[in-house]
Amino acid sequence: MFLIIYTLNLLGNSFILVIVILDYNLHTPMYFFLSNLSFLDICFSSVTVPKMLQNLLTQQKGISLKACLVQMHFFHFLGSTEVLLLTAMSYDRYVAICRPLHYSAIMNMTMYLSLALSSWFTGFVHSLVHTLFTSQLPFCGPNRVNHFFCDIKPLLELACRDTTFNVSLLSVVTGSLVMISFLLTLLSYALIGLSLLQIHSAAGRMRGFSTCTAHLVVVLLLYGTALFTYLRPVTKESLQVDQIAAISFTVFTPLLNPLIYTLRNKDIKKAIIWIFRLQG
Repeated sequence: MFLIIYTLNLLGNSFILVIVILDYNLHTPMYFFLSNLSFLDICFSSVTVPKMLQNLLTQQKGISLKACLVQMHFFHFLGSTEVLLLTAMSYDRYVAICRPLHYSAIMNMTMYLSLALSSWFTGFVHSLVHTLFTSQLPFCGPNRVNHFFCDIKPLLELACRDTTFNVSLLSVVTGSLVMISFLLTLLSYALIGLSLLQIHSAAGRMRGFSTCTAHLVVVLLLYGTALFTYLRPVTKESLQVDQIAAISFTVFTPLLNPLIYTLRNKDIKKAIIWIFRLQG
């Protein structure tokens, strides 16, 4: 089942990337962010799922400490970048709906490239901080990671030194990043909602809400599981629950993104028809 889901994730997100690259009409800030999100989802699930599949299908369940730290780094790097990118996408939707006449001036190439690059850079630095501090801990056994991939909490459980600082760092830094991003996203949607309520026609309001529905669903899925996982104290019971939550945002959410963004997207459908006509 996980292999099928992972394959569909790779195909679906790769399909979005190809469509956005080939169709010049999709070279807009919205689809630039969407192509970034698709690339992120491919990489994000590839950090954990292939190794998980190997563990499920073979007896080779080992991983070196260096490889474990690398996996942890890229997991948090790509995950935090996606959180920040979704915030940038919410700002793009706010400008498009609340300030449509100024959209081209505000969301110019410099702006949307800066938002994307700052998301990638901040995500990298955020993950690097956790990786460096975790790598300084002594690990002297047991060496069994209580998870299907190397995450911070399961690794801290294996350390032979007090990890209060690391746990606090996780709660403060990661919690702040997720909460600030979440509040900024909520602010964007609150302003969008107020703007749409001022539209007199029901059809106009529905069109406005429909452009935000896909992004809002992805935001709620990702932020809900991230906040639930990284803001709770570390216990044996919480680690077991974290494994279930991790399956949600590493396996299922990356697959949902191409489905959510393409099923009701007229621009993507037009691009698909255009590409098939070219091939014909």
